[in-house]
Amino acid sequence: MVNLSYSLLEKEQRTLPLQYRLYQGTALYGDHFQRLVCSESFRLPHLSAYLDSVGSNFSHGANFATAGSTIRRQNTTIFQSGASPISLDVQLVQFSEFQARSKIISKQGVFHKLLPKEDYFSKALYTFDIGQNDLTAGYKLNLTTEQVKAYVPDVLLQLSEAVKRVYDQGGRTFWIHNTGPVGCLPYVLDRFLTSGTQLDKYGCGSPFNEVAQYFNQRLKDVVIQLRKQLPLAAITYVDVYSVKYTLVSQAKKLGFELPLIACCGHGGQYNFNNSLRCGVKITVKGKEILIAKSCGNPSVRVNWDGIHFTEAANKWIFQQITSGSFSDPPLPLKMACHLSKDGAMNKFR
Repeated sequence: MVNLSYSLLEKEQRTLPLQYRLYQGTALYGDHFQRLVCSESFRLPHLSAYLDSVGSNFSHGANFATAGSTIRRQNTTIFQSGASPISLDVQLVQFSEFQARSKIISKQGVFHKLLPKEDYFSKALYTFDIGQNDLTAGYKLNLTTEQVKAYVPDVLLQLSEAVKRVYDQGGRTFWIHNTGPVGCLPYVLDRFLTSGTQLDKYGCGSPFNEVAQYFNQRLKDVVIQLRKQLPLAAITYVDVYSVKYTLVSQAKKLGFELPLIACCGHGGQYNFNNSLRCGVKITVKGKEILIAKSCGNPSVRVNWDGIHFTEAANKWIFQQITSGSFSDPPLPLKMACHLSKDGAMNKFR
């Protein structure tokens, strides 16, 4: 899924100026990565969802997330494949509408306290974290790994165009995440794995991780080109794949356990059943019974529901990537938010 969010703090507080996020990843238990960015790291309130029109405050952030969102439009319904109808291009339309209407409505009565000022949009940190659902969409159609890799260039072309659209609307600072090791997710291992010989030494599905790595290699090339094409943009590429794979492969050393088994689910080798997902109840003799329950201690588990990471895992991931150790250029998130007068990043370009 995709989030588009922004956050604002005064300069003397030495943190985020304004942030917009296009982000893939939300969950039932705690995969709200934006909450870690805006709340725990920068002491900002939780972000309101763009589609949650009642009681929302967008002065510090807006979240455009939808479950199952992809970069490319999917020729299927959410009921058939789980893919969201609100793909990246639709999210960008929503962002454009939000930006345009904010300029008008923010000047009316109480709304000036609930919406961003016009100049905030050019001071934003725009974060893109999306693409994983585009890869798994191919496997849902029974495509081979080579066939999935074949459409990756088109997926990334559309992502590149999305970054350019935000740039054309004033965006200048971007934080672009690569995609994670999809082959280490319980739902991928349960649904798409065909042979035990496809597993690596940590139990992850090699073909699926191979596709993710191919996507990431091409994404880095796209980022290099965007830096040339968008002269005022400061673009940081973040290697989320390496961080997540480290967590899975060294889970015990890092204080976690059972990294390939869902904490909340029911049945099977990976505690994942696509028909009985986390929170599902069945009726027995007229009484509802919860069968897809949470594990006893989610704080030591890596995967929450077979698809998303737990809150504890996300917190660890966040701590690694915000340091800048996995970024190109290698600067921490707080430094990525310091802009020059023309909107470009000081020193780091």
